Amino acid sequence: MSHSIENTDHIIRFGATAWPDLNALLNNGQWSSIFVLTDESSQKFCYPIFKEKIEKFDLKLMIIPQGEPSKSIEWTQKLWEELVEKGGDRKSLMINLGGGVVTDLGGFVASTFRRGIDFMNVPTTLLSMVDAAIGGKTGIDLGVLKNQIGVVAQPKAIFIFPQLLNTLPERELSSGWMEMVKHGFISNEPYLEDCLVTPNKANPHLEQLIWESVKIKNEVVTQDPYELGRRKTLNFGHTLGHAIESYCLDHYPENFMKHGEAVGIGMLLALYLSHVTQGFPKTKFLHFSEKLQKLLPEFRFDKAAQEQIISYLIHDKKNTHGRINFVLLKDVGAYVIDCQVTNAQIHEAFNFWQSVA
Repeated sequence: MSHSIENTDHIIRFGATAWPDLNALLNNGQWSSIFVLTDESSQKFCYPIFKEKIEKFDLKLMIIPQGEPSKSIEWTQKLWEELVEKGGDRKSLMINLGGGVVTDLGGFVASTFRRGIDFMNVPTTLLSMVDAAIGGKTGIDLGVLKNQIGVVAQPKAIFIFPQLLNTLPERELSSGWMEMVKHGFISNEPYLEDCLVTPNKANPHLEQLIWESVKIKNEVVTQDPYELGRRKTLNFGHTLGHAIESYCLDHYPENFMKHGEAVGIGMLLALYLSHVTQGFPKTKFLHFSEKLQKLLPEFRFDKAAQEQIISYLIHDKKNTHGRINFVLLKDVGAYVIDCQVTNAQIHEAFNFWQSVA
């Protein structure tokens, strides 16, 4: 399977036949040097495939530790310094080969070095293929607070090779799967039903599910690149999801809670809030809650933990004028942005989730 999208300022290529397109783009000679940013895991499992598939270019490899802590100002500075030490200039290219941490961090480093150099994304995880690599959001965390610093900068190209998922651990696949579920909730019911199944690399429809998700994300961000309206829908489940993720980063060992796992819990909570505040139909609410719950990790947050999670909400980047803004649904595909809810309703949502878990 191969597909392509021609956006005004960048291209998206999908499938095994996109390797020649990547080589052709690199061969046009417009870049003085080519850097490849990757993490320790992608270097081990994906970089050898990448190196074998592309032609004999002089690639300057830059490696970061795997995991969310690398999305920091400290690692940003280290990479700026490494670019200088290895001869990077305004005509250099950075290829971000990795998951969401690599594409977020690499895009930010590239878009700020020498006031901006070209970069491309080659995502290696499901989460980055369907979400992080698309849309031009780049950035880093501020301590445990997610994505507080960053810019919107589009890559020159995005190359998506589903074969790279063959090396992906099952937990990472499940984490990325939640972003496809999110795209289902904000778009259409048939796609949502297709995604509310147990994540499995052997799913015969996996590539088509990924491509549909890519198209949904691309359509939204093309229409609203700076998140003034519709793009906010991509934050469905993320308001509480990011707060849960920040809480876990602050209280538990690294990788205790994956991004997609936190977002999955956040979506179930948002589904409850959608039902009680926006009239999301009860039958559908119960149906989708049950199916989503089966895909989530077994975990509990007591009242004290819930209070701390709520305290993180004030730092959500969608907030304005001191208000915490949620994306909620009247129905599948019928979204409402900039919604406010009470702390009591959030506690009720946690209680509902933990009663059906």
